[in-house]
Amino acid sequence: MECNVTYDHQTALIVVDVQNDFADVAGSLYVKGGEHIVPLINAEVVNAKAAGGFVVYTRDWHPDNTPHFAKDGGVWPVHCVMNTWGAKFHPDLLVDGPEVKKGSNGEDGYSGFSMRDPETDEVIATGLESMLRERGIIRLVIAGLATDYCVKATALDGLARQFEAQLLTRAIRPVDLNPGDGLRAIDEVIAAGGSAR
Repeated sequence: MECNVTYDHQTALIVVDVQNDFADVAGSLYVKGGEHIVPLINAEVVNAKAAGGFVVYTRDWHPDNTPHFAKDGGVWPVHCVMNTWGAKFHPDLLVDGPEVKKGSNGEDGYSGFSMRDPETDEVIATGLESMLRERGIIRLVIAGLATDYCVKATALDGLARQFEAQLLTRAIRPVDLNPGDGLRAIDEVIAAGGSAR
């Protein structure tokens, strides 16, 4: 599938969590093939900016200890600890826009739009929605890692907030803890009113 997307001043490219721990083979939560989407995303950043679109990056940014991590009662290995190599954006990623950090206070930070306190279930907004509203954005183009977690959650949250949402299927990769999770995530986004190409 080609990523030929038309950008304009009402369209935002959201680059989800293209960080070393996910996109580098040495990362603690490496997503297979994650490094291969970086040049595809870079081309989309250039296209979006040239057409007057907005580009924003999300980033997992966890403390040393958080109920999100298996060692503290969660499900995931330690990853994207703030100010570490793993939390940095992949060195080949073209970063040309603001970023939204998530999980800084120990929350589960799957969606770029919201975080959930794993102990109280309280949902806390990130700054992403206000950033998009201020710029008059109505359409979201979503790329990054991982299809079946943060990409899906960001798309579904965007749709719930009445944005249009499109997944760039060439520029996402799944974890696939269960075979087919990535494909099911794409289907879920489409069923919720989004699109994929």
